[in-house]
Amino acid sequence: MTTLLMIGTRKGLWLATSPDRVDWSLSGPHFAMEEVYSVLVDRRDGMTRLLAGCSSSWFGPQVRRSDDLGETWQESPEGVRFPEDTGAAVARVWQLVPGVEPDVVWAGTEPGAIFRSTDRGESFELVRGLWDHPHRPEWNEGFGGQAFHTILPHPTDGDSVLAAISTGGVYRTRDGGASWSASNTGVKAEFMPGDRHYPEFGQCVHKVARDSADPERLYLQNHGGVYRSDDGGASWLDIAPGLPSEFGFAMVAHPHRADTAYTFPIADAGARWPVDARARVWRTTDAGGSWSALGEGSLPDGFYAAVMRDAMCADDHDPAGLYFGGRNGVVWGSPDEGDTWRQVAADLPDVLVVRAAELSD
Repeated sequence: MTTLLMIGTRKGLWLATSPDRVDWSLSGPHFAMEEVYSVLVDRRDGMTRLLAGCSSSWFGPQVRRSDDLGETWQESPEGVRFPEDTGAAVARVWQLVPGVEPDVVWAGTEPGAIFRSTDRGESFELVRGLWDHPHRPEWNEGFGGQAFHTILPHPTDGDSVLAAISTGGVYRTRDGGASWSASNTGVKAEFMPGDRHYPEFGQCVHKVARDSADPERLYLQNHGGVYRSDDGGASWLDIAPGLPSEFGFAMVAHPHRADTAYTFPIADAGARWPVDARARVWRTTDAGGSWSALGEGSLPDGFYAAVMRDAMCADDHDPAGLYFGGRNGVVWGSPDEGDTWRQVAADLPDVLVVRAAELSD
């Protein structure tokens, strides 16, 4: 099986392929000088479609698609656009994920909104139930902007979706997006004044991942805190003890092993690089009961770069591969679930997103 790695950066998209997850070939840049915040390898119905959420300083945001593994690309005729009555304009497409139903693709944007496609990303429609939510006027912007960066459709229930925004928190729908409710019980908002540290909404959630075996189990990396939910996001428990820092952006669940997740701790909001500048991925195999560092001896020290929320991912192999890209333009990969690491690419622009998938030869 060939492994494909999509690498979105602040100045274009690169595609990396490997027959063994050791030696890699790169092509790119695709969409030179465009910010690529989101990518998707959609392998449904026996056809592989690549999607990329691009943003041009001249032409604005666009979702591009390729059905020939990046040889050629097409633009969505209408792109991702707000209806005229909203008075809003899309700045970036932060998330692209497949739905449970055939041909459905969800998109998360800045400003904070979710769009839905029923034709595999060729056109998108605003999810009005969330855009018209009474909380929306009170959502703020994180340091990187106000964006729905996490969308997690339930694997067996197409009407059930969990989403997260910086800064606004976690929201859930049980009716396909017609109505949404905040789900942040137990998640701290340390920047709130006085007794508002645990508000109904307003948390700066950085990323949420769903456990591969139990769809009701979720892992959350907050601006300050790491949490687990065992009830589909209705409530959250602190699982940060054992990590070197509560701050970070990335959170990845193992693709087929229960209770296993990975994060990349960052020192704090001021020093946005790993603790002691040591690049390490941290893993839990007991749903956050304990954590262990991965990469000693193969990942670098003196690493003064952050790994952003979508710049870490896993592939579908067994053993699973792990990948992360830094804001220093270096991408690292592990073919053995994080035990050993090798450079996939170097000297790229600021890495914003990486996604991996198996391709049939």
